[in-house]
Amino acid sequence: MHIEHIALYVNDLEAAKDFFTKYFGAVSNDGYHNPTTNFRSYFLSFSNGARLEIMTRPELDDTEKTPFRTGYAHIAFSVGSPERVNELTRELQAAGFKVTSGPRHTGDGYYESCIEGFENNLIEITI
Repeated sequence: MHIEHIALYVNDLEAAKDFFTKYFGAVSNDGYHNPTTNFRSYFLSFSNGARLEIMTRPELDDTEKTPFRTGYAHIAFSVGSPERVNELTRELQAAGFKVTSGPRHTGDGYYESCIEGFENNLIEITI
C-alpha cells in the first residue's frame, strides 16, 4: 500500500502550480475544470512518483493558518544534500518567502529548513 496523492486547496491555483514547478521540479498535467461547480485542479508529479493535487473552487473557507494547528502540518521535500537544502532555502528567501526555521540539524537526525510557502503553507526542505 502507498499514498496515491495528497490534495491541497489553494486560492491562487496558477501561483501554487508555478511555485511547485519552479522550486521543486513538479510536472503538471493540463488541469481539470468542472464548469458546473467551477472546481479546478492540477495534478503535480514529482521525480520519485509522488503526486500532489492542488485544487480551488469559489467557496473556499480561508481561515488563518497557525503553525501549530491540528491537521496537516507541512509538506516535506527531500532535495538530496545539505548544500541543496541551503541553496533552495536561500533562493526561496530571496524570492520573498519567510524562513521559519533552519537550515539546521534536528534532534531526530534530519538536516532541514522550513519556509512559509505560497498562501502561508509550510514547506519543509530536507536531505
